[in-house]
Amino acid sequence: MSAPHDATLPERLEQRMFRADRGDVGVRLDRVILRRLADRHDIARADVQRWVGADRIFVNGVSIKRGGRRVTLGEEISVLIPQRPPRPEHLPEARPLNVLYEDEHLLAVNKAHGTVVHPTKGHANGTLFNALLWHATQWGPRGGRPGLVHRLDKDTSGILLVAKDPEVLARLARALQRRTFSKEYLALVYGHPGREVGRIKVNVERDAENWYRMRVAENGGRESVTEYECVATSGTGRGRLSLLRCRLITGRMHQIRVHLRALGVPIVGDRVYGVPGGQWLSDVTLAAAARAFPRQALHAWRLGFTHPMTCERLLITAPLPDDMRALMALAGLSLCSNEPDVVRR
Repeated sequence: MSAPHDATLPERLEQRMFRADRGDVGVRLDRVILRRLADRHDIARADVQRWVGADRIFVNGVSIKRGGRRVTLGEEISVLIPQRPPRPEHLPEARPLNVLYEDEHLLAVNKAHGTVVHPTKGHANGTLFNALLWHATQWGPRGGRPGLVHRLDKDTSGILLVAKDPEVLARLARALQRRTFSKEYLALVYGHPGREVGRIKVNVERDAENWYRMRVAENGGRESVTEYECVATSGTGRGRLSLLRCRLITGRMHQIRVHLRALGVPIVGDRVYGVPGGQWLSDVTLAAAARAFPRQALHAWRLGFTHPMTCERLLITAPLPDDMRALMALAGLSLCSNEPDVVRR
């Protein structure tokens, strides 16, 4: 049975089509499909496997009966997927924001760790976006729906930039694509990267076994680049903690966490990409504190960009959160930075 390109699709289904590239060659068909549906968080590998043999997956117009078949270069793959569920209405919530910078066009907030940025199926309220919706009601006549310029993981703290109207959001999005933003993070890691400064360049892709993980791609994947500098370190050999300043050149999901794991210096407290590295530390008190650290010790520290309306260059800094400061103090690490929170150039 062929998948008609222009026929009316079954109710509530939509058709996705793509042609296999070099990154797909030799990979199981079900994994390729899941990777190609990366924008659909509601679709899992089990869903794809159920579609096999149900006239929902076609290769070169032929219905597929085996999801484990390997993909070859240039094959045309067509999938009938459920239509995206309707977007729920998000309600404003009167909760305080830690505002680092604000003007009539945009604002930068310091997100606390443990805060979800945007409502999801499991977090319909209590998110940063709910608080921003309430904040937006006080923006006056120019105020509109807040636009998130970028995202942070739930347990990553630090700077988030928000646009106050669609024009500002569009300009900032183009600047991100042109890589004119400077995004710096601070990460507290086990061990030492081996060099004081370096550059990590590997391709990454979604983990087909776990939607919420990324991994280093064996072939294909998307380019990802992080530059790092070791700001401070304590201890010797593997039995030490180091504070790294990481600068994103690209902006892939979980990029710094994946890169530092690949470099052999996993982030303290990272339950997804980290390791139970507390046993490496010779200081018993520090080892216990590191093992008990409740989240990845990663902080979006500085954001530099050109203001989309005034063309002024801004450098905004989010102070280190108390939990990272406390662990650094216990390890004898410090961050020397005397610049104000906002620098205009």
